[in-house]
Order: sequence, then structure tokens, then C-alpha cells
Amino acid sequence: MRSRQPKQLLLAFFGEHVADAATGPIRASALIGVLEGAGVAAPATRATLDRLVQSGILARSKSGREILFSLTGHGTAVLREATDRVRGPRPFDPQGTGWTLVTFSIPEGQRTLRHRLRSTLTWEGFVPLRDGLWLAPGEVDLAGSLEPLRQDFPPNAVVAFHARELAGFPIGDSVRAAWDIEAIRREHLAFIETWDDPAAVALAPSALTVRTMLVADWLALLRADPRLPPEFMGTRWPAARSTEVYRRMHERLAEDSAAEFAALVTDRGVARRRTGLEGLPSAPSPTQSVATRPR
Repeated sequence: MRSRQPKQLLLAFFGEHVADAATGPIRASALIGVLEGAGVAAPATRATLDRLVQSGILARSKSGREILFSLTGHGTAVLREATDRVRGPRPFDPQGTGWTLVTFSIPEGQRTLRHRLRSTLTWEGFVPLRDGLWLAPGEVDLAGSLEPLRQDFPPNAVVAFHARELAGFPIGDSVRAAWDIEAIRREHLAFIETWDDPAAVALAPSALTVRTMLVADWLALLRADPRLPPEFMGTRWPAARSTEVYRRMHERLAEDSAAEFAALVTDRGVARRRTGLEGLPSAPSPTQSVATRPR
């Protein structure tokens, strides 16, 4: 699977712990501490926080000598878009039948908007089918997923429609050309290999960091798997196993990571507590290298 980038980890942290909670701003030092446990150096975390402020996801404030970060309204909306799938019972099932197609035209001067649109389409399972035409399986709820962007769109910038395969024009070859199905399978297997191991609770010095890593990996897997119809996926498709592994590990980390987060937001710092499971190898210190998932 992909290496964990600072942005993935920060979005996982804010999405998991902040977006739906009435917490105040989070101290920069606390965020740096959480990501250091995942092997991210402080300068990389600071630079990523700056970029998230520039993109409108986070807002920066100051209390005494401490720099604080909080989600903006836009950032909260972006993270909540993913909630249904992240926490849903069947995150890899197709969204209905048929196919959703999108074409759009965003002026050259609105590159940021174009990037945000493409990122949203990718999250929803779309890939470029050919110049100017994006394809996703099922009937995607574009009205909901694009709502945070619609006020910024020029008139008639996005056109979308739902379609079905016509007799004599099989879509299978186009689907297999658009998506590397075996690469998606490998993403699932790598996720399972990392998180099905009970020792994964010791991938970082704190349960809060491990939970952030888990959610970052889960988000990456959800982005990689577009929810294609079963007939394209072959036998023994591992999506159900990935879901089971995620939920089990998430539950295993929940109590300790919640306690550490509570300590963090009450200014007591991230508790360096283990999960209490017996017989596991010692967690690395923040200055040691942290184990990463297979690629």
C-alpha cells in the first residue's frame, strides 16, 4: 500500500477525532507528537499544516506562545463527506447498478477548484475514461458529494448522467483498462497483512497514533477501491476481509486512543500508554524507526 503521508495522517486524525466532536483547537505540538509516533518528522508536519491552512481545510490561531489548529467549515464538510463510507456496513459494495458518467470544464484560472473536483471524483470511485469523460460504477450521489464545491462552479461546469450497458457494446474491456483490478486486490491484501496482526497495536508508541495510522490506511484503501460490480472482481475478493480486520482493530484501539485524545485536548499531552495487551513486542520510542505497512 501507499506510504503514509503527513496529509493523510492529519486528515485521518481530524476526521476521526475532531470533525464530529465539540473539541477546541488542537495544539501544534500535540499534532507533531502524534505524527512523530508514525515516523513523520516535525518539519514535515508543520509544512503540511501550513498547506492545509492555505487550502482552507484548517484555520490557524494562537494562544500565548502555542499555535493552534482547528477545522474550518469547509474542512469539516470535506471530512464528513467520507463518513458514511468510512463507517458504513458495506464500504466496498457498488452504489446501485449501471454507471455514472461526468464531464466538466473548469477554467484554467481555477486550478484549485479543478483539483478539488478531481479529488472528490476520485474518492467517489471515478477514473478518466477518455479525454473529458470520467466513469464510476453504480449511481453515485454527486449532488451530495459535490455540494461543498457547487457554489464555486461556473455555470454548467459539470454535467453528469447515469447510464447502462447497451447490447452489442460491452463495457468490460473499458472497465479493465480504466482500473487495475489486480492492483486493487494487492491494496486489500497489504492492508490485511498489516492490520490483521495483533502486534499492529505496537506500530507506534501510543494507541492514538496507531489509530490515526489505521484510519489513514483505511482511507487510502477506500480511495483505491471504486466499488466495481462483483463480476469484475474475480473469486475470493478480499474486501469483506479488509472490512472485518479494520473494524476489529479499530475497536481494539478505541478505549485507549479515546483516553489519550481526551488527555491531549485537556492539555495534559498525549499519554504514552500501551494498549494493555500481553505478550506483544515493545513499541519503538519516538526517536526509533516505526514499522510501516507493506507496499
